[in-house]
Amino acid sequence: MISYIKGKVLNKKPGEVVIEANGLGFSLQIPLSTYFKLGEAGSQVELLAYTHLTENALSLFGFSSQEEKDIFLKLISISGIGPKLALNILSGIEASELEEAVRNTNVSRLSMVPGIGQKTALRIIMELSDKLDKKEKVLSKKGSKDREDLVSALVNLGFRRKEAEEVVDQTLSAAGREAGFDLLLRECLKRMSKI
Repeated sequence: MISYIKGKVLNKKPGEVVIEANGLGFSLQIPLSTYFKLGEAGSQVELLAYTHLTENALSLFGFSSQEEKDIFLKLISISGIGPKLALNILSGIEASELEEAVRNTNVSRLSMVPGIGQKTALRIIMELSDKLDKKEKVLSKKGSKDREDLVSALVNLGFRRKEAEEVVDQTLSAAGREAGFDLLLRECLKRMSKI
């Protein structure tokens, strides 16, 4: 199974990239988010990959981040969603925004993705929410109540969860966990304003 490719971009178009690695040309199907992060032909690139094998074909799917690949794998584990539809979903909504839509049960946001109706959006939300809940439980065990409160406060103020988590972690490591909530929140807001 191929799970990582590093090489030179031979050519790219929305939805597909061909990478030369050690004299071989690998064609990978990619979401638009990955397409926009790729350099032009001739530039070096590193992609995480997923190998999909069926009776009729061997397909490679490429991703620019682990988060994108993880969400892709969760999507294809849902009954009725294959790799191409999962790729289409990731082309219509970023991985972090998809997680947020699932957490907030935002059916209308998911329905805006081409090829996703309300029933499919609801099924994605129901099935992914269980998988994301497990991830949240693992994260909350690692973090403290202050961390979760700070992240929640920033998300409620309109910041993206992923950015909020990064800023909170930076603030907690710099200021220390013994600092008060108000002081930590002010420091987080200062850091967010610099992003």
